[in-house]
Amino acid sequence: MLIKAIFAILLCLSAGGIGSAFTTPAIPGWYATLVKPSFSPPDWVFAPAWTVLYILMGLAAALVWSKGLQNPQVRTALVVFLVQLILNMIWSVLFFGLRSPLYGLVDIVFLWIMILVTIAQFSKVSTPAALLMIPYILWVTFASGLNLGIFFLNR
Repeated sequence: MLIKAIFAILLCLSAGGIGSAFTTPAIPGWYATLVKPSFSPPDWVFAPAWTVLYILMGLAAALVWSKGLQNPQVRTALVVFLVQLILNMIWSVLFFGLRSPLYGLVDIVFLWIMILVTIAQFSKVSTPAALLMIPYILWVTFASGLNLGIFFLNR
């Protein structure tokens, strides 16, 4: 289980690292010029929040993976997990890399749906894994509101 947990956490953190390669350069320039909703947290909150979320996501995936890849429910759950992880990474490319709140908004809607599907699939295999994904969907719900607000405030 430990090796699976380390691998899954590193996979999630790597996805975050790829996303941050598009995010970090845009923060002081483009992102700083945007009008943001009143509930937008300070920029420094995002990195620690996402780090914790990626660790929780990795632990959740490892719990599911530990049930064995021979189980079709495990394989389905992990494929859905990987799809949402890719959508997570793509959001940074679209929002920050392409500087498009609209494309980011479209992606984050699909991301939110896939996180919900992931939670449902994880719950069939491991209740603790599904519960570890709850902070993530709550944060992405909040981030969706931010994305929507930025989209409307900067049209």
